[in-house]
Parts: sequence; structure tokens; C-alpha cells
Amino acid sequence: MSARTTATSPAASRGKKSRTASTTPSRRPRVHRPGTRISGRAAILLFAVFVTGMFAIAPTRAVLDQRARLQALEREAQALHRDNGELARRLADLENPVTLERIARECLGMVEPGEIAFVTVPKKGAPTPPDCG
Repeated sequence: MSARTTATSPAASRGKKSRTASTTPSRRPRVHRPGTRISGRAAILLFAVFVTGMFAIAPTRAVLDQRARLQALEREAQALHRDNGELARRLADLENPVTLERIARECLGMVEPGEIAFVTVPKKGAPTPPDCG
């Protein structure tokens, strides 16, 4: 016999059979693996967390809606403050006697006593009034 046939595999020396030597498949013993079993207390706790979460959805949504509405109202308030500032400047300008005289002459066609008013009329169409907005 040659050295090759007498040599044993490392698996054979540990007492295991090699796969090629075995004619019947060996069955592994079933190992009990712990599953994801839930105890009664854990189930009650999960249910309580679920119910609490469901009841928390509506108030959370309401808070988010109110935040969005508040931001929109704040933007609108800022725009109104800008408009109020512009109107206050315009009111101060209208209280100036020089501005009032200019508007009376240009927009209303008024003249001082003793002055003669002239209105130029175009050849075609009606005269266009000045912009007095």
C-alpha cells in the first residue's frame, strides 16, 4: 500500500466521517431557537403604545396646521405693516401745502383767482387726464 491510501484525513482523526465515505445522509439534531414570542404584559404594553400613538396623531396634526397658519398670518401682517408705512408716507405728503396745490392745479384744473386756465385739446380724440393716483 502506498502512503496515500493509508493516510487519514484530519476529519477522520477527530472522529468525524468524511462526506464521501458516508453513504447515508446524517441528520442534524434540531436546535431550538428562541422565537419572537411576546408575553402577555408585552402585548398589553404594545397595544397601549399603539393606542396612544393613534390618539396622538390628531393633536400633532392640529399643532402642525396651526404652526403653518401662524406663519402665513405673520407674513400677511408683515405685508400689511409695509403697506401701512407706505400709506403713512403718502398721508404726510398730502398734508404738505405744496403737494396739495400741485394736485389741485394738475388733477383738478384749479387756478388762483385772476389766473387764466388753458386746456390743450388734441386734434384727434379726447384729452388724456393726468395721472393723479
